Amino acid sequence: MDKVFGPYRLRRQDRRVEGPDGPVDLSARAFDLLCVLLDKPGEVVSKDAIFAAVWPGVVVEENTLQVHVSALRKALDPAFIVTVHGRGYKYAGPRPVAKSDGSGPSDPASPAATGQPAQSRPSIAVLPFDNLSGDSGQQYISDGITEDITIELARFRGLTVASRLAAFHYGGKGKSPVEAARALGVAYVVEGSVRKSGSRLRITAQLIDAKTGSHVWADRYDRDLADVFAVQDEVVAAIVSMLEGRMAAAEAAIARAKPTASWSAYDYFLQGRELCNSNRELEAVPFLAKAVSIDSKFAVAHAWLATALLLSNLYANTAAPSLIAQADAAAGRALELDANDAASQWAKAMVLFYRGDNAGARPYFERALALNPADIQIQGDYANWQRSSGTPAKALATIDRLIAQGPFVPDWFATVRGLTLFDLKRYAEAVESFQSLPPHYIEAWLFLAAACAQIDDANGAEQALARLRELRPGLSLKDVARFKNYDDPELQEHFVEALRKAGLPE
Repeated sequence: MDKVFGPYRLRRQDRRVEGPDGPVDLSARAFDLLCVLLDKPGEVVSKDAIFAAVWPGVVVEENTLQVHVSALRKALDPAFIVTVHGRGYKYAGPRPVAKSDGSGPSDPASPAATGQPAQSRPSIAVLPFDNLSGDSGQQYISDGITEDITIELARFRGLTVASRLAAFHYGGKGKSPVEAARALGVAYVVEGSVRKSGSRLRITAQLIDAKTGSHVWADRYDRDLADVFAVQDEVVAAIVSMLEGRMAAAEAAIARAKPTASWSAYDYFLQGRELCNSNRELEAVPFLAKAVSIDSKFAVAHAWLATALLLSNLYANTAAPSLIAQADAAAGRALELDANDAASQWAKAMVLFYRGDNAGARPYFERALALNPADIQIQGDYANWQRSSGTPAKALATIDRLIAQGPFVPDWFATVRGLTLFDLKRYAEAVESFQSLPPHYIEAWLFLAAACAQIDDANGAEQALARLRELRPGLSLKDVARFKNYDDPELQEHFVEALRKAGLPE
């Protein structure tokens, strides 16, 4: 049964909403959320009830729900969806009226009916390879090889590659490869295993067609540890070749610098990157430093060392000058060794960004995204750069698009979203976005204090400042003001004045 509310008509069977200007562009989750709210007009629907209805059986960050609520408000009338703080959301628009559908259903396979975009390229996910070494302490090896294969596949513009976070969530959770593919919305999955024994490495890999469940390709490699990158290249080339009917197989010969000839350097790199992925950059630095000390030509290790140095001691969107200098040297070396690696370009962009040189950072961010458009971390940092560059509306559109991809995005995306909402003077939404704030994100605690002050929440501002005093004793407005957080001086003054109102001492 259709529902008409104001100038809109929700066609549940066709999974679409029609407005006065034609079809309304909504994601599948936003459509489901709208259905839940329209079924109980005027009633508060708890967040738990929404999660159970829209994301059944999936653990979802609250920030994901906020993104879809924002999408509904933007697509319809902002007044239709009301936030009831601490309780949930309710539909507060014109009373929905049930109507029979006299227009006939859409083609159920059409993008409009499913709410999903048409797939023009083969889509693939690399599920985490099993660790068959019999030693849980070697899990980082199989995870690292999985991540590297994902990165290499993402280089091919003819493929749509699922993010590492999403693939790692579904892999190894008791789901079959076909079930994981359906959950991830991809046509193919790669699965495999890794066994390290002494100086030997055995890797198996299979490419599976999610539609039929059949193996398109499978192979096993039994090599010396030093051959790990050759194996990864062979796996990627084989996968691309198997899909040559959908993309140019010649791309399988894409050139890249050989990462390292040293297994020991690679092993330290894998451990360091794994720590970075867990937001433990300070612990990661010695591992990455060891990797480049063993092989000074290991470009990607230099790149990750640069970002780890930056993020290990962040304060108010900056790091200690000595750390920035070390990070700059590492990023510069990464670019010298491999300027065609996305991580190298990303590292240089981050160094310039944290120095307050947004104009200088721009070409490096754009080059990094061109080299690896599927890297969600680079995209998230790019959104933060957009915000700092004085285009918060664009930044919000970028970060909301990323969060809407699914529940498996880095937790710091919520922080970027909160900072952006503050810049847009949407303070209550900013505070809401900061609800699950990581304890060590100093910049975010500053913005939370500022946002609370702007909505006259003195208690919330004081709690945020108390946390800041624990993290940075003696922190003052002078410390914050001396760093160039924004290109626009008005945005900088807006931030400083809000912190002054919150009670940060001069």
